[in-house]
Amino acid sequence: MEGLMMKQELMISDLLEHAAKVHKDREIYTLNTDLTEHRYTWSECAARTRKLANALKAAGVKKGDRIATIAWNNNRHIEIYYAVSSIGAIVHTINPRLDPQQIIWMVNHAEDTMLFFDTTFGPIIEGIHSHCPMVKKWVSMCDHGSMPEYKAPVECYEGLIKDFADIIEWERFDENTACTLCYTSGTTGNPKGVLYSHRSTILHAMAGSFPDVIGAGSGDSILAVVPMFHVSAWGLVYSAAMVGAKLVMPGPGLDGANLTKMINQEGVTLMAGVPTVWLGIYNHVKQVGTSLPTVKKALVGGSALPESLLRAYEIDLGIPMQQGWGMTETSPLGTTYAPMPNMLDAEYDATVKYKLLAGRRIFGVDMKIVDDEGNDLPEDGETSGHLLVRGPWVASGYFKGAGADSFTNDGWFKTGDVGALHPEGYLEITDRSKDVIKSGGEWVSSIEVENAAMDHPDVAMAACIGLRHEKWQERPFLIVQPVPGKEPNVDEIKKCITDKCAKWWLPDAIVFEEALPLGATGKVLKRKLKEKYMDFDLEA
Repeated sequence: MEGLMMKQELMISDLLEHAAKVHKDREIYTLNTDLTEHRYTWSECAARTRKLANALKAAGVKKGDRIATIAWNNNRHIEIYYAVSSIGAIVHTINPRLDPQQIIWMVNHAEDTMLFFDTTFGPIIEGIHSHCPMVKKWVSMCDHGSMPEYKAPVECYEGLIKDFADIIEWERFDENTACTLCYTSGTTGNPKGVLYSHRSTILHAMAGSFPDVIGAGSGDSILAVVPMFHVSAWGLVYSAAMVGAKLVMPGPGLDGANLTKMINQEGVTLMAGVPTVWLGIYNHVKQVGTSLPTVKKALVGGSALPESLLRAYEIDLGIPMQQGWGMTETSPLGTTYAPMPNMLDAEYDATVKYKLLAGRRIFGVDMKIVDDEGNDLPEDGETSGHLLVRGPWVASGYFKGAGADSFTNDGWFKTGDVGALHPEGYLEITDRSKDVIKSGGEWVSSIEVENAAMDHPDVAMAACIGLRHEKWQERPFLIVQPVPGKEPNVDEIKKCITDKCAKWWLPDAIVFEEALPLGATGKVLKRKLKEKYMDFDLEA
């Protein structure tokens, strides 16, 4: 017997219209590409989104068409998110930090028919447009007055939408229809496309609104530093509309000075980004002697949170930090840090080790760890294994059938992470499968070694890789990027590591590099380091 409940498909257009009606006066602030400011309300955003949707339909955009963006976090990008998906087409967000050849590959693989871009990225468009024959329209996200001259056949965003009505009857269709295409960063081989659906996106936005996850409400002002071109800005564009939060979109102003100004000017209460961004803000705040009085939580993801940064924010600035884990394939929310009730009255130092874990799994994401043969391992907080996940906003496959070996026959996604699951629900990431160091039959956590090394005040970044060793198979090798103007002492770095890690995890050698190689999402490219140091003689 079925329940007597209405059958209503979950539609992204409903999020926008809800915000326009119920939270119509809540603002969206943008720092524009030219560093001027723009602000309007959710109601005004919805009106412009309807104009864009009508313009797209008039231009021949059909259900299932892929519409690409190379853009900052800004109001026009939000309009594109909602307009494209609400007419049944698919937003394909592209990371502008990728190599142009990889962007060309993505555009052609996705078969994009239109591409919207911010003026900052005009040089990219000039270089790729002749190599992307399926793109019929190139649209510069600006008005006529700020439109540069392009060699490519480019239209102006404001010109595209100006003659269209701000009224539309949104079509309803199957909630499993794809709405967003986001490619993995592709550090090895070609990137793989993850297709989110209307259903998965709305369920993910609901989960993000849980108090123990992002936990935004209508009284919050959210600084979305995490980029819209990477896993949909953690779904903040959708969850903000759902709850009526104010959005603060930083555009290209990602330095400490601009972000600090926005935080204080716009009364930011929640902010989401990667550790390097929070370090830049902290350094600026200390340099100019200001504070961040309105911020009640800083959300951290993308890479492991160093203990020194955690303590700097929580003790020095009085801002709680909340670390989570996720991937492109998990939309991305998979875990979040939330203090258990028995920790609320605990001594601060006793809580730090839990805050540095990757968070507790949230409802909707199931997890398990397995050994090399696929056998389930215990959730005892000590045993490490390969992390598998499944859930309603976890990918079941890749676009055009790529990477089938990343999914098990019984419906689990192989994350490529190595970790431990704790009895209290915490996830501890110890490594990536491809980066784990196997020394004498035992695993060395490169992440823990790196984090311990970064406890040294003169170490800006660290990368631990495994190099071949005749006796032990592999041994850890550490590459350190010093803080500019500093010369870290090797013995002091070693002490930082042995204070936190097993002594046999101590790297056999430590070298210094002025800058570590970074990928498009800001992560260290260990593959390049392994290639560079593959002949390094550890035993010598």
